[in-house]
Amino acid sequence: MTGSNSFEHGTAGPLVGRDSDLRRIRDLLGLGAGGGALLLSGDAGVGKTAVLDALAEAAHVQGTRVLRAAGVQCEANYSYSGLNQVLYPFQDALGELKAPFRSALHVALGFESGSPPERLIVSNAVLLLLRTVAARTPLLLIVDDLPWIDRASAAVLGFVARRTTGIRVSLLAASRSGSRSLYDGGASTEYRLQPLDKESAAHLVSTRFPDLVAGARRRLLSLAHGNPLALLELPSALPTARGPVLDEVPAVLPLSRRLETVFGSRVTGLPQPSQRLLLVAALEGTGDLGVLQAASRQANDGYDLDDLAPAERDQLVHIDEEVRRLRFRHPLIRSAVVGNSTSSERRAVHAALAQVLVDQPERRAWHLGEATLEPDENVAALLEHAARITLRRGDAGGMRTLIRSADLTPPGPDRGRRLAEAAYVGAESTGVLPSAQRLLDEARHTAPDHKSSLHSAAATAFLILNGDGDIDTAHRLLVCAIETGTHAYDAQDKALVDTLDALALICFFGARHDLWQPYYQALQRLKPEAPLILSALGKTFSDPARAGAAASEELDELVAELAGVTDPVQITRTGKAALYLDRLGDVREAAWRVVRMGRDGGPARRYMSGLIHLCLDDYLTGRWDEAAQLADEGVQLCETHGYNAFAWYFLYIQAILAAARGEADEAEATAGRIIRWAVPRGASCAAHHGHHAAAVAALGRGDFAGAYEHANAVSPAGSLASHVPHALWVTMDLVEAAVRTDRQTEAAAHVRAMREAGVAAISSRHALLTEASAALCAATDDEALQLFAKALAVPGAQRWPFDFARIQLAYGERLRRSRATTESRGPLSAALSAFEHLGARPWAERAEAELRAAGWSRRRTETSKAHTLTPQELEIARLAASGLTNKQIAERLFLSHRTVGAHLYQVYPKLGITSRAMLRDALESGSASQSGH
Repeated sequence: MTGSNSFEHGTAGPLVGRDSDLRRIRDLLGLGAGGGALLLSGDAGVGKTAVLDALAEAAHVQGTRVLRAAGVQCEANYSYSGLNQVLYPFQDALGELKAPFRSALHVALGFESGSPPERLIVSNAVLLLLRTVAARTPLLLIVDDLPWIDRASAAVLGFVARRTTGIRVSLLAASRSGSRSLYDGGASTEYRLQPLDKESAAHLVSTRFPDLVAGARRRLLSLAHGNPLALLELPSALPTARGPVLDEVPAVLPLSRRLETVFGSRVTGLPQPSQRLLLVAALEGTGDLGVLQAASRQANDGYDLDDLAPAERDQLVHIDEEVRRLRFRHPLIRSAVVGNSTSSERRAVHAALAQVLVDQPERRAWHLGEATLEPDENVAALLEHAARITLRRGDAGGMRTLIRSADLTPPGPDRGRRLAEAAYVGAESTGVLPSAQRLLDEARHTAPDHKSSLHSAAATAFLILNGDGDIDTAHRLLVCAIETGTHAYDAQDKALVDTLDALALICFFGARHDLWQPYYQALQRLKPEAPLILSALGKTFSDPARAGAAASEELDELVAELAGVTDPVQITRTGKAALYLDRLGDVREAAWRVVRMGRDGGPARRYMSGLIHLCLDDYLTGRWDEAAQLADEGVQLCETHGYNAFAWYFLYIQAILAAARGEADEAEATAGRIIRWAVPRGASCAAHHGHHAAAVAALGRGDFAGAYEHANAVSPAGSLASHVPHALWVTMDLVEAAVRTDRQTEAAAHVRAMREAGVAAISSRHALLTEASAALCAATDDEALQLFAKALAVPGAQRWPFDFARIQLAYGERLRRSRATTESRGPLSAALSAFEHLGARPWAERAEAELRAAGWSRRRTETSKAHTLTPQELEIARLAASGLTNKQIAERLFLSHRTVGAHLYQVYPKLGITSRAMLRDALESGSASQSGH
């Protein structure tokens, strides 16, 4: 029997049993309307490609331009290779884009050389290009085998998918069910293609194989379980229509393996030149006919592209003349081609491809690595260079390339160095801790040298940190590697810089003066001088209360270098330096780049660091809902990758948010969990964060003695503990708790310590906290009020809404107690509004109580506030007050539950309330005025 079947669109009429699927998919895609996006999933062989072909043909007939791309396994590590497939026909249209977008796409698609462009620019450039083209002709983008699309292209396609509606662009991607796809995470609706029902399956078999005996037909239907590819292909394995009827195929094998066996028999039936060219195409990956021809000539095979004709006639491949590319009809055909080749044949093809791809160093190095059996330092060095390019791009695949580089390194120090660096990358960056341990064990059995010992020590330190977490042991290991090496303290030595960065992190965790001394000594010895980032970390990350302000210019330079940077290491190290200078906002955009890389499958630990920096900045700047979401994401990330030592960062965010929102029990439980983890391991910094959250929780519930105890555990009253960075974050908490518990002397001493250290010079937030702390313990009302006014007038102080509102509250309290009742209402009202917006319930209740004491009445203001509700807000508020959930309200009003939640978020502050339970009273008190809507 021949291999002809309906899986090549236009060759066998309509698909059997797929009418309803096709109608539903067209509707979801918005074909012929405004556009849309859809992920088509299903098991291998279920007919995804056939459905894609049918939809493509129908769209073409209706006047829609159809673009096709397919994921390629061996190309998955090459950034934007998938995008190149999609956009190749639009090379001329690129000229219509503005310069920044045009340049970014030219570099990303490989048409020009240059620094890797920022992914957001590439994404917007693609969207603009598609919108421009679609303005003339509607577009349908079809991407088959999505999991093998490179991560960068998948991220861009996901970006486009979320923005297709209304621009006449439809995006349809296909992925095998259960495959982890970068397109996931809400980029589009998913439609799962099911196997054919029994009736359709029987009809397909009887139509295509009318001579198949009844027993064979029953066996086929039972074995295929409605899988169209199995139904169409397995009979071709039979010697005759009435032969052994499938008994030669073991039923216990996975379906894809059985079909691969079938495809393999078809491949081996081709002439030798055809098989050889198919192997070149399978290993090359992109299907570029020019590369295939050149590689074939390089191998001296004597074959040319005409030898592909038998494979085309047998419908194993398709030649797309428009873009000059070969495409396999099904991924299993590619697998069968490779599986039926010998290792020597594969090596010969890889060698030929390496000779052709001289202008693509990453791909050339990979092919050389696959072509080489024995150790070869030249190939190993090329692979190492390719790995560094990949890692700087934020692609975790660089670790695999480093491992291959080490495999091909001759015995000696370079092998140990490369293995150790791969272990370091695995432990410190990509989140594959078990693999890192195995690589580390292997590196230790090679001839050690200074660089391998440095990266080995750094990798081991991270494994210790995420294992039993012994800070002192990890510290001794790193210091010993640095001080006993033969590196001559070369500031250009990457292994030494990486190890010093790891040491800075360990010292930060330990939060002790003595731990930092070896770090300072090493910086002094570096020649010709310490790298800027290490110098900045030695000031801002170690003892920011005393040295942080001095690093301001260094940080300016580091931040300025981040524009357009994609290297996650550079970004996250700069974020560490910015943290205690309250400048995380300066690295926010870059941190989001790292998080997007991580969500796209980039280095897990860097992804985690980006999340940490965003969470902390969100808390300080009042983006509390986002902080909570990112903290949840971070906890899950730590659990998935075994980064036990870093989970406390996200638990701290959860605890401090709970504390500020009045969920004191939850906050204290989470803070206690952090402290119990940290103390036995010597991770004092983590314990300090836990005590901070517990102090805020205690302040919120009015337990000022408890707040004082927790704040004092971070840094004793009257001093800013040496090399305890988080002492800066509890200054006003400690002073307020001291004043409230009649510890005036301790409060005043702490303010003196803040002034002597000059913490007000660090940032506007610390200037705000310094003056407010002084006001809290001022001896007279006049002095206190002047200091409060000075604090609130600090330029940029309003950027820190929770701190600013707390000081407004304290100012209003002091005004009222000094009998300036009327004047107190302004700052108290402003504080109340801010607290309600943030959801800081305990502080909102305090502010409201003070306002009532100042003669303010919520009932009077509720009536006027109700006037500000829109009709839809009013209706939603009434339904919520009646006890309906957001989902029930959404169903009744034909809205999304998110829209309902957003409206309620606006309603609460308008009505001057803080919870759903207060809605009924608020609406009843203002019923007369509301009736006028």
